[in-house]
Amino acid sequence: MARPSAIGGYEDWPGWTAGRPLLDGDDLTSRLAGALGVPAPGAAPAVRTVQEWERDGVSVTEVEWSTGVGPATRAWTARPAGVERQLPGVLLLHCHAGVKSIGAERLVRVAEPTVVAERVRRRLYEGRALAEDLARRGFVVLAHDTFAWGSRRFVLDPPPASIAGPVALARAALAAETGPDDDRGVDVVGDAYDVAASLHEHVVAKAAGLLGTSFAGMVAHDDLVALAVLRALPGVDPDRTAVAGFSGGGGRAGTLAALDPRVRASAVVAMMTTTEPLLPAYADAHSWLLATPGLLHRSGLPEIAVARRAHDLLVLSFDGDELFPPDGVRAAHAELRDRFAGRRGGASTGSPAATGSLEEAILPGGHAFSAVAQERVGAFLERSLAG
Repeated sequence: MARPSAIGGYEDWPGWTAGRPLLDGDDLTSRLAGALGVPAPGAAPAVRTVQEWERDGVSVTEVEWSTGVGPATRAWTARPAGVERQLPGVLLLHCHAGVKSIGAERLVRVAEPTVVAERVRRRLYEGRALAEDLARRGFVVLAHDTFAWGSRRFVLDPPPASIAGPVALARAALAAETGPDDDRGVDVVGDAYDVAASLHEHVVAKAAGLLGTSFAGMVAHDDLVALAVLRALPGVDPDRTAVAGFSGGGGRAGTLAALDPRVRASAVVAMMTTTEPLLPAYADAHSWLLATPGLLHRSGLPEIAVARRAHDLLVLSFDGDELFPPDGVRAAHAELRDRFAGRRGGASTGSPAATGSLEEAILPGGHAFSAVAQERVGAFLERSLAG
Protein backbone atom coordinates (compact mmCIF):
# COMPACT_ATOMS: atom_id res chain seq x y z
CA MET A 1 0.00 0.00 0.00
CA ALA A 2 1.39 3.40 -0.99
CA ARG A 3 2.37 5.77 1.79
CA PRO A 4 -0.14 8.68 1.98
CA SER A 5 0.95 12.09 0.82
CA ALA A 6 2.25 14.35 3.58
CA ILE A 7 1.18 17.43 1.57
CA GLY A 8 -2.18 16.35 0.15
CA GLY A 9 -3.50 18.83 -2.41
CA TYR A 10 -0.07 20.47 -2.69
CA GLU A 11 1.86 17.81 -4.55
CA ASP A 12 2.87 20.55 -7.02
CA TRP A 13 4.55 22.54 -4.23
CA PRO A 14 8.11 21.13 -4.69
CA GLY A 15 8.10 21.82 -8.43
CA TRP A 16 6.60 25.27 -7.92
CA THR A 17 9.36 26.34 -5.51
CA ALA A 18 12.21 24.91 -7.63
CA GLY A 19 14.17 27.85 -8.95
CA ARG A 20 11.62 30.38 -7.71
CA PRO A 21 13.33 33.48 -6.28
CA LEU A 22 12.44 34.97 -2.94
CA LEU A 23 10.60 38.28 -2.73
CA ASP A 24 13.02 41.15 -3.32
CA GLY A 25 12.69 44.88 -2.79
CA ASP A 26 14.16 47.53 -0.54
CA ASP A 27 16.44 46.54 2.33
CA LEU A 28 13.62 45.88 4.80
CA THR A 29 11.58 43.83 2.33
CA SER A 30 14.57 41.74 1.30
CA ARG A 31 15.75 41.10 4.87
CA LEU A 32 12.34 40.01 6.17
CA ALA A 33 11.50 38.03 3.03
CA GLY A 34 14.84 36.26 3.36
CA ALA A 35 14.24 35.41 7.02
CA LEU A 36 10.77 34.03 6.28
CA GLY A 37 11.61 32.51 2.90
CA VAL A 38 8.79 34.36 1.13
CA PRO A 39 8.49 33.14 -2.48
CA ALA A 40 8.17 35.97 -4.97
CA PRO A 41 4.56 36.23 -6.15
CA GLY A 42 3.91 36.51 -9.86
CA ALA A 43 1.65 39.00 -11.58
CA ALA A 44 -1.77 39.62 -10.07
CA PRO A 45 -3.86 36.54 -11.00
CA ALA A 46 -7.06 36.45 -13.01
CA VAL A 47 -10.07 36.62 -10.68
CA ARG A 48 -13.26 34.65 -11.32
CA THR A 49 -16.61 35.69 -9.86
CA VAL A 50 -18.48 32.80 -8.21
CA GLN A 51 -21.64 34.55 -6.97
CA GLU A 52 -22.90 37.94 -5.78
CA TRP A 53 -25.51 39.20 -3.35
CA GLU A 54 -26.54 42.36 -1.52
CA ARG A 55 -27.52 42.59 2.15
CA ASP A 56 -28.05 45.52 4.52
CA GLY A 57 -26.46 48.07 2.21
CA VAL A 58 -23.42 45.95 1.37
CA SER A 59 -22.63 44.24 -1.94
CA VAL A 60 -20.73 40.99 -1.42
CA THR A 61 -18.99 39.07 -4.20
CA GLU A 62 -17.50 35.62 -3.80
CA VAL A 63 -14.44 35.23 -6.01
CA GLU A 64 -11.57 32.84 -6.58
CA TRP A 65 -8.09 32.84 -8.10
CA SER A 66 -5.02 30.65 -8.40
CA THR A 67 -1.72 31.50 -6.70
CA GLY A 68 0.02 28.98 -8.95
CA VAL A 69 0.41 26.27 -6.31
CA GLY A 70 -2.11 24.06 -4.54
CA PRO A 71 -5.88 24.53 -4.65
CA ALA A 72 -7.60 27.73 -5.78
CA THR A 73 -8.10 30.59 -3.33
CA ARG A 74 -11.65 31.48 -2.32
CA ALA A 75 -12.28 35.05 -1.16
CA TRP A 76 -15.02 37.60 -0.62
CA THR A 77 -15.20 41.30 -1.43
CA ALA A 78 -17.55 43.61 0.44
CA ARG A 79 -18.29 47.19 -0.60
CA PRO A 80 -21.03 49.76 0.06
CA ALA A 81 -23.88 49.10 -2.34
CA GLY A 82 -24.49 51.62 -5.09
CA VAL A 83 -21.28 53.62 -4.63
CA GLU A 84 -19.54 54.32 -7.93
CA ARG A 85 -16.54 56.45 -6.90
CA GLN A 86 -13.11 55.06 -6.09
CA LEU A 87 -12.81 53.87 -2.50
CA PRO A 88 -9.90 52.91 -0.25
CA GLY A 89 -9.24 49.18 0.06
CA VAL A 90 -8.72 47.05 3.14
CA LEU A 91 -7.21 43.57 3.11
CA LEU A 92 -8.82 41.91 6.14
CA LEU A 93 -6.84 38.94 7.46
CA HIS A 94 -8.53 36.09 9.31
CA CYS A 95 -7.20 34.71 12.58
CA HIS A 96 -5.73 31.26 13.22
CA ALA A 97 -8.00 30.12 16.10
CA GLY A 98 -7.00 26.49 15.62
CA VAL A 99 -9.69 26.36 12.90
CA LYS A 100 -8.42 25.59 9.40
CA SER A 101 -11.56 23.99 7.97
CA ILE A 102 -12.62 27.56 7.14
CA GLY A 103 -10.66 30.73 6.47
CA ALA A 104 -12.12 34.16 5.73
CA GLU A 105 -15.67 32.85 6.08
CA ARG A 106 -15.46 33.91 9.73
CA LEU A 107 -15.24 37.57 8.58
CA VAL A 108 -18.23 37.69 6.23
CA ARG A 109 -21.71 36.15 6.21
CA VAL A 110 -21.41 33.88 3.21
CA ALA A 111 -24.29 32.53 1.17
CA GLU A 112 -24.28 29.20 3.05
CA PRO A 113 -22.53 29.72 6.40
CA THR A 114 -21.10 26.75 8.25
CA VAL A 115 -21.62 25.93 11.91
CA VAL A 116 -17.89 26.35 12.47
CA ALA A 117 -17.87 29.89 11.04
CA GLU A 118 -20.82 31.01 13.14
CA ARG A 119 -19.20 29.55 16.26
CA VAL A 120 -15.85 31.26 15.64
CA ARG A 121 -17.61 34.55 14.94
CA ARG A 122 -19.55 34.35 18.23
CA ARG A 123 -16.50 33.31 20.25
CA LEU A 124 -13.93 35.75 18.85
CA TYR A 125 -15.71 38.59 17.01
CA GLU A 126 -18.78 39.24 19.22
CA GLY A 127 -20.91 37.75 16.45
CA ARG A 128 -19.98 40.48 13.97
CA ALA A 129 -19.15 40.07 10.29
CA LEU A 130 -16.27 42.53 10.30
CA ALA A 131 -15.78 42.69 6.53
CA GLU A 132 -19.34 43.92 6.06
CA ASP A 133 -19.09 46.39 8.95
CA LEU A 134 -15.97 47.94 7.39
CA ALA A 135 -17.67 48.11 3.99
CA ARG A 136 -20.45 50.21 5.55
CA ARG A 137 -17.76 52.68 6.61
CA GLY A 138 -16.85 53.26 2.96
CA PHE A 139 -14.16 50.69 2.17
CA VAL A 140 -13.78 47.96 -0.39
CA VAL A 141 -12.82 44.99 1.78
CA LEU A 142 -11.17 41.80 0.55
CA ALA A 143 -11.04 38.77 2.86
CA HIS A 144 -9.33 35.64 1.50
CA ASP A 145 -8.48 32.12 2.59
CA THR A 146 -4.74 32.04 3.09
CA PHE A 147 -2.32 29.13 2.71
CA ALA A 148 -3.54 26.05 4.67
CA TRP A 149 -6.99 27.46 5.54
CA GLY A 150 -10.44 26.96 4.01
CA SER A 151 -10.24 26.56 0.24
CA ARG A 152 -6.43 26.48 0.58
CA ARG A 153 -6.39 23.70 3.14
CA PHE A 154 -4.50 20.44 2.78
CA VAL A 155 -6.21 17.13 2.01
CA LEU A 156 -5.95 15.03 5.18
CA ASP A 157 -8.04 12.01 4.30
CA PRO A 158 -6.11 9.80 4.59
CA PRO A 159 -3.78 11.63 6.98
CA PRO A 160 0.00 11.41 6.57
CA ALA A 161 1.46 8.29 8.13
CA SER A 162 3.28 10.22 10.86
CA ILE A 163 0.03 11.55 12.35
CA ALA A 164 -2.42 8.81 11.39
CA GLY A 165 -2.51 7.26 14.87
CA PRO A 166 -3.08 10.49 16.81
CA VAL A 167 -5.65 11.67 14.25
CA ALA A 168 -7.64 8.43 14.58
CA LEU A 169 -7.64 8.66 18.37
CA ALA A 170 -8.65 12.33 18.34
CA ARG A 171 -11.44 11.76 15.84
CA ALA A 172 -12.77 8.81 17.84
CA ALA A 173 -12.79 10.93 20.97
CA LEU A 174 -14.65 13.71 19.14
CA ALA A 175 -17.24 11.28 17.77
CA ALA A 176 -17.76 9.73 21.22
CA GLU A 177 -18.21 13.14 22.80
CA THR A 178 -20.62 14.58 20.23
CA GLY A 179 -22.56 11.69 18.76
CA PRO A 180 -24.04 11.70 15.25
CA ASP A 181 -26.79 14.24 15.99
CA ASP A 182 -25.15 16.74 18.30
CA ASP A 183 -27.32 19.76 19.13
CA ARG A 184 -24.65 22.02 20.65
CA GLY A 185 -23.53 23.71 17.46
CA VAL A 186 -20.81 21.18 16.66
CA ASP A 187 -19.88 20.50 13.05
CA VAL A 188 -18.51 16.97 13.28
CA VAL A 189 -16.99 17.05 9.76
CA GLY A 190 -15.38 20.47 10.19
CA ASP A 191 -14.21 19.78 13.72
CA ALA A 192 -12.72 16.44 12.69
CA TYR A 193 -10.74 18.21 9.98
CA ASP A 194 -9.52 20.83 12.46
CA VAL A 195 -8.31 18.10 14.81
CA ALA A 196 -6.24 16.60 11.99
CA ALA A 197 -5.02 20.02 10.78
CA SER A 198 -3.75 20.95 14.22
CA LEU A 199 -1.58 17.83 14.23
CA HIS A 200 -0.55 18.41 10.61
CA GLU A 201 0.79 21.95 10.96
CA HIS A 202 4.23 20.78 12.05
CA VAL A 203 4.33 18.50 8.98
CA VAL A 204 3.66 21.54 6.77
CA ALA A 205 6.39 23.48 8.59
CA LYS A 206 8.84 20.62 7.96
CA ALA A 207 7.96 20.48 4.27
CA ALA A 208 8.29 24.25 3.97
CA GLY A 209 11.75 24.11 5.52
CA LEU A 210 12.81 21.42 3.07
CA LEU A 211 11.67 23.66 0.22
CA GLY A 212 13.52 26.75 1.40
CA THR A 213 10.53 28.60 2.77
CA SER A 214 8.52 28.52 6.01
CA PHE A 215 4.91 28.19 7.12
CA ALA A 216 4.78 31.97 7.72
CA GLY A 217 6.60 32.61 4.44
CA MET A 218 3.97 30.72 2.44
CA VAL A 219 1.18 32.55 4.26
CA ALA A 220 2.90 35.86 3.47
CA HIS A 221 3.10 34.84 -0.20
CA ASP A 222 -0.65 34.21 -0.32
CA ASP A 223 -1.31 37.50 1.46
CA LEU A 224 0.86 39.44 -1.01
CA VAL A 225 -1.07 37.89 -3.91
CA ALA A 226 -4.33 38.94 -2.23
CA LEU A 227 -3.00 42.47 -1.75
CA ALA A 228 -2.27 42.64 -5.49
CA VAL A 229 -5.80 41.40 -6.19
CA LEU A 230 -7.26 44.08 -3.91
CA ARG A 231 -5.37 46.87 -5.64
CA ALA A 232 -6.56 45.66 -9.05
CA LEU A 233 -10.25 45.46 -8.10
CA PRO A 234 -12.58 47.88 -9.91
CA GLY A 235 -13.38 50.87 -7.76
CA VAL A 236 -10.33 50.54 -5.47
CA ASP A 237 -7.80 53.36 -5.12
CA PRO A 238 -4.53 51.38 -5.20
CA ASP A 239 -2.71 54.19 -3.39
CA ARG A 240 -5.02 53.95 -0.39
CA THR A 241 -4.80 50.37 0.82
CA ALA A 242 -4.52 49.03 4.35
CA VAL A 243 -4.11 45.67 6.07
CA ALA A 244 -5.81 44.65 9.31
CA GLY A 245 -6.19 41.50 11.35
CA PHE A 246 -6.78 39.92 14.73
CA SER A 247 -4.49 37.39 16.45
CA GLY A 248 -2.69 35.42 13.72
CA GLY A 249 -4.23 37.88 11.26
CA GLY A 250 -2.71 40.72 13.25
CA GLY A 251 0.73 39.16 12.94
CA ARG A 252 0.15 38.80 9.21
CA ALA A 253 -0.82 42.50 9.00
CA GLY A 254 2.41 43.55 10.71
CA THR A 255 4.44 41.34 8.39
CA LEU A 256 2.71 42.63 5.24
CA ALA A 257 3.30 46.27 6.15
CA ALA A 258 7.00 45.50 6.55
CA LEU A 259 7.17 43.55 3.28
CA ASP A 260 5.19 46.00 1.12
CA PRO A 261 6.10 49.71 1.28
CA ARG A 262 2.85 50.65 -0.50
CA VAL A 263 0.72 49.69 2.51
CA ARG A 264 -0.65 52.96 3.87
CA ALA A 265 -2.05 51.68 7.18
CA SER A 266 -1.80 48.55 9.31
CA ALA A 267 -3.93 47.44 12.27
CA VAL A 268 -2.44 44.72 14.49
CA VAL A 269 -4.88 43.38 17.09
CA ALA A 270 -4.00 40.88 19.85
CA MET A 271 -0.60 39.91 18.45
CA MET A 272 2.06 41.85 20.29
CA THR A 273 4.71 40.81 22.80
CA THR A 274 8.43 40.85 23.21
CA THR A 275 10.07 37.51 22.52
CA GLU A 276 11.80 36.50 25.75
CA PRO A 277 8.68 36.26 27.98
CA LEU A 278 7.11 33.70 25.61
CA LEU A 279 9.33 31.11 27.29
CA PRO A 280 8.81 28.98 29.25
CA ALA A 281 5.01 29.13 29.53
CA TYR A 282 3.54 30.83 26.44
CA ALA A 283 5.31 29.56 23.31
CA ASP A 284 3.09 26.46 23.20
CA ALA A 285 0.00 28.67 22.82
CA HIS A 286 1.07 29.73 19.34
CA SER A 287 1.41 28.22 15.90
CA TRP A 288 4.22 28.05 13.37
CA LEU A 289 3.09 31.48 12.17
CA LEU A 290 4.91 32.87 15.20
CA ALA A 291 7.82 30.45 15.29
CA THR A 292 9.86 30.76 12.10
CA PRO A 293 13.32 29.51 13.10
CA GLY A 294 15.86 32.28 13.60
CA LEU A 295 13.43 35.19 13.22
CA LEU A 296 12.11 36.51 16.52
CA HIS A 297 15.39 36.46 18.41
CA ARG A 298 16.71 38.88 15.77
CA SER A 299 13.59 40.88 14.85
CA GLY A 300 10.76 40.70 17.37
CA LEU A 301 7.10 41.51 16.79
CA PRO A 302 7.38 45.19 17.82
CA GLU A 303 10.34 45.75 15.50
CA ILE A 304 8.59 44.11 12.54
CA ALA A 305 5.31 45.97 13.06
CA VAL A 306 6.88 49.43 13.36
CA ALA A 307 9.88 48.87 11.07
CA ARG A 308 8.84 51.16 8.20
CA ARG A 309 7.66 54.12 10.29
CA ALA A 310 6.22 55.42 7.02
CA HIS A 311 2.67 54.05 7.34
CA ASP A 312 -0.01 54.60 9.97
CA LEU A 313 0.08 51.83 12.57
CA LEU A 314 -2.53 50.86 15.16
CA VAL A 315 -1.64 48.20 17.73
CA LEU A 316 -4.28 46.99 20.19
CA SER A 317 -3.63 44.42 22.90
CA PHE A 318 -5.69 43.16 25.84
CA ASP A 319 -4.70 43.09 29.50
CA GLY A 320 -6.32 39.70 30.13
CA ASP A 321 -5.15 37.97 26.93
CA GLU A 322 -4.43 34.42 28.04
CA LEU A 323 -2.15 33.73 25.06
CA PHE A 324 0.43 36.42 25.85
CA PRO A 325 2.57 37.17 28.93
CA PRO A 326 1.36 40.45 30.48
CA ASP A 327 4.92 41.70 31.05
CA GLY A 328 5.78 40.89 27.43
CA VAL A 329 2.76 42.85 26.17
CA ARG A 330 3.61 45.91 28.26
CA ALA A 331 7.26 45.77 27.21
CA ALA A 332 6.27 45.43 23.54
CA HIS A 333 4.08 48.53 23.65
CA ALA A 334 6.92 50.49 25.29
CA GLU A 335 9.25 49.24 22.55
CA LEU A 336 6.79 50.31 19.86
CA ARG A 337 6.78 53.84 21.25
CA ASP A 338 10.57 53.92 21.53
CA ARG A 339 11.18 52.60 18.04
CA PHE A 340 8.65 54.91 16.43
CA ALA A 341 10.13 57.91 18.22
CA GLY A 342 13.62 56.92 17.08
CA ARG A 343 14.87 56.09 20.57
CA ARG A 344 15.63 52.51 19.60
CA GLY A 345 16.68 51.36 16.13
CA GLY A 346 15.09 54.43 14.54
CA ALA A 347 16.04 57.95 13.54
CA SER A 348 18.74 58.22 16.20
CA THR A 349 20.68 55.44 14.44
CA GLY A 350 20.53 57.09 11.03
CA SER A 351 17.11 55.98 9.77
CA PRO A 352 14.86 58.64 8.23
CA ALA A 353 12.40 60.41 10.51
CA ALA A 354 9.01 58.75 10.83
CA THR A 355 6.43 59.93 8.30
CA GLY A 356 3.57 57.75 9.50
CA SER A 357 1.75 57.67 12.82
CA LEU A 358 1.51 55.30 15.77
CA GLU A 359 -1.55 54.60 17.91
CA GLU A 360 -1.33 51.88 20.53
CA ALA A 361 -3.33 50.80 23.56
CA ILE A 362 -3.78 47.90 25.96
CA LEU A 363 -7.52 47.45 26.38
CA PRO A 364 -9.50 45.46 28.97
CA GLY A 365 -10.39 41.95 27.90
CA GLY A 366 -9.16 38.54 26.87
CA HIS A 367 -8.15 37.05 23.54
CA ALA A 368 -11.09 38.17 21.41
CA PHE A 369 -11.70 40.97 18.92
CA SER A 370 -14.16 42.95 21.02
CA ALA A 371 -16.74 45.30 19.55
CA VAL A 372 -14.88 48.19 21.16
CA ALA A 373 -11.65 47.16 19.42
CA GLN A 374 -13.45 46.66 16.10
CA GLU A 375 -14.91 50.16 16.30
CA ARG A 376 -11.47 51.55 17.09
CA VAL A 377 -9.95 49.82 14.07
CA GLY A 378 -12.72 51.15 11.82
CA ALA A 379 -12.22 54.73 13.03
CA PHE A 380 -8.44 54.41 12.61
CA LEU A 381 -8.81 53.23 9.01
CA GLU A 382 -11.21 56.08 8.25
CA ARG A 383 -8.68 58.62 9.51
CA SER A 384 -5.72 57.03 7.75
CA LEU A 385 -7.29 56.37 4.35
CA ALA A 386 -9.42 59.51 4.03
CA GLY A 387 -8.85 61.80 1.07
